[in-house]
Amino acid sequence: MTSKTALVTGAGSGIGRAVALTLQGGGYDVVLAGRRAEELQKTIDAALGYGGRMLAVPTDVSDAEQVGKLFDATVAEFGRLDVLFNNAGVSAPPVPMDELTVGQWQRVVDVNLTGVFLCCQHAMRIMKSQSPKGGRIINNGSISAYAPRPFSAPYTATKHAITGLTKSIALDGRADNIACSQIDIGNAATEMTEPMKKGILQADHSIKVESRMDVAHVASAVLYMANLPLDANVLNMTIKATDMPFEGRG
Repeated sequence: MTSKTALVTGAGSGIGRAVALTLQGGGYDVVLAGRRAEELQKTIDAALGYGGRMLAVPTDVSDAEQVGKLFDATVAEFGRLDVLFNNAGVSAPPVPMDELTVGQWQRVVDVNLTGVFLCCQHAMRIMKSQSPKGGRIINNGSISAYAPRPFSAPYTATKHAITGLTKSIALDGRADNIACSQIDIGNAATEMTEPMKKGILQADHSIKVESRMDVAHVASAVLYMANLPLDANVLNMTIKATDMPFEGRG
């Protein structure tokens, strides 16, 4: 069987790194995108001694020109694209919305929404034109796509928007055998969620410790979604630490 190619954004840390390594171990050739070349190299260095090849392409997904070069490099190296995992994301300072600057708002929109749009656009063009036609796009949403945390308006708004984008691509991609999914993740144990071990702000403005789950569970879920035949799709999946505050939050 010809190897498949996956592209992972935000692959230099956390969920992106875990997913990239799991896809590589599962036999995928993997393109790693992220702003920091040295962190992408650490992901490559952590790869298993078996599995697919890996290619690092330092990229800021909010920059349209850089995104174009990323996908050009993918096709030049591997000839096709079978799976895109849109994972890169940022958040704004946790302050009341009226205290945010326009620049802070715009940065979150540029990365979390426009960056995903740009990557999806390029992926769809490739998937439509390659032979065999088609592929799969998996967007990293968040449980914030359903329930916000306090002082998270930019992040929450963009993650709600990703849900709409995912459904639009799932509809528009049908004619070209392009499936689109969204995975909504709650409290994966990464550097970003380290503060949860000491306590973080809750909906009632108390500070409480929150449970986390092994990020490997997220990576396994993405691999499952990626490996589905294109005539089957997980449109939405929520994977979370079982007893974290989500159901009934607020």
